[in-house]
Amino acid sequence: MKKLFLISALIGLMSFRTADTGKDAYSLFDISGKKTNYALLLTEAKKADIILFGELHDNPICHWLQKELTQDLYADKKENLVLGAEMFEADDQIALNEYLAGRVSEKTLKDEVKLWTNFATDYKPLLDFAKTNKLKFVASNIPRRYANMVYSRGEASLDSIDVEAKKWIAPYPIKYDGNLKCYKDIFENAGGHGGENLPKSQAYKDATMAYFILKNWSKGKTFLHYEGAYHSNNHQAIEWYLKQQIPDLKIMVISSTEQKDISKLEEGAVGAGDFVICTPSNMTKTYR
Repeated sequence: MKKLFLISALIGLMSFRTADTGKDAYSLFDISGKKTNYALLLTEAKKADIILFGELHDNPICHWLQKELTQDLYADKKENLVLGAEMFEADDQIALNEYLAGRVSEKTLKDEVKLWTNFATDYKPLLDFAKTNKLKFVASNIPRRYANMVYSRGEASLDSIDVEAKKWIAPYPIKYDGNLKCYKDIFENAGGHGGENLPKSQAYKDATMAYFILKNWSKGKTFLHYEGAYHSNNHQAIEWYLKQQIPDLKIMVISSTEQKDISKLEEGAVGAGDFVICTPSNMTKTYR
């Protein structure tokens, strides 16, 4: 009787798993599009000098995995882990440092720093992790007003800004390759609107993020950077600028995508990163 009960229970569990197979929160794929797992991702992340975690900004699974990876890397790297993000502009670094050091309140941070709409749910947990564990957190992005200047008036317009302000931008004029897919796609998708200034303004974001990543990285450190996936997909954009400076850097790219069916990675997403997080396209968003 006991044996029969155990068999019945096992069948019941198998039935439950079968009925639940369509409700996976995410699938993880390697660079060739084969299914893999988080344990392998973490193993590879521990070997990297720089990890570019390309997110979908409103995707809760991306933000959850960012926090998990941050915690797991810290358990291994301790003070040798450096964090940084696209979501903070370089001219806000001093205020960010003051918050991390406990010198100013969260309210002051909100008043002084240009925070994204989903800061409280998605980026504050990462910032507070750095604060609790006394880790450096780098505001890596170009101030938006300067990227807008490049878009509207060309990169020569940056000559007009204050000398002190130039500290918050990658040394310019930057190298630029309009044939890279990341910039070519922007140009083509805009139908040529904005000319080459549109993708070049994006390149200034990528170059500036790469600049501040390298400025705050040194051998023996692991830099975990959070950015929109389009800033690191296909080992281009930020990585291209990083490799212009240090070609032999060990860089790991994590990309993110959404699909109706997450059992198999769609062709367009294969190779977007060393690891690709695939979530259902109907996943709840963190903001609208």
